[in-house]
Amino acid sequence: MNTNTTTPQRSGSRLPNPQQLVPELGEVGAALFKATGNGAIPRTTIGLVQLRAGQIVASTYLAILHAGNLRTAGESEERIAAVATWRDAPYFTEPERAALALVEAVLQPATHGDRVPEELYAHAAEHYDDKALATLAMAIGQVNFFVPLALIGQPLPGRPPAEQWTSVAVR
Repeated sequence: MNTNTTTPQRSGSRLPNPQQLVPELGEVGAALFKATGNGAIPRTTIGLVQLRAGQIVASTYLAILHAGNLRTAGESEERIAAVATWRDAPYFTEPERAALALVEAVLQPATHGDRVPEELYAHAAEHYDDKALATLAMAIGQVNFFVPLALIGQPLPGRPPAEQWTSVAVR
């Protein structure tokens, strides 16, 4: 028996626009963007970390969003595509590798011991000072702040902000 079943495409997210529901969200998002944009970590590194976070949590929306942001910033397709396999890809600097290792350690369960062991922290500290490490932690937290909205609300990947969330008025 050959049945062709397809999942119907939604015209909007499952959740109405969270910024319309909770207007304070805009202030929080802006504050997080400002905190991570303090110059301690290159914006490219933050983008790579956020793309990897979207991949780890299996959010198509976040992966497409952060890949698009990197593309807009002029990153090569090779680097963007290789983020998922960064450990053996030749496209990343040692500081970027340390940042990608940190995001993986923070977001993936540890098989044993600390999620961020001393060796990983020491490796990251070779490339980043205390302010940069704190900024990197905030960049990981910034993307993770939005993970529940992405996973629960399922905004539409690749759509402009006005089209990715259903309007509160529609409901």
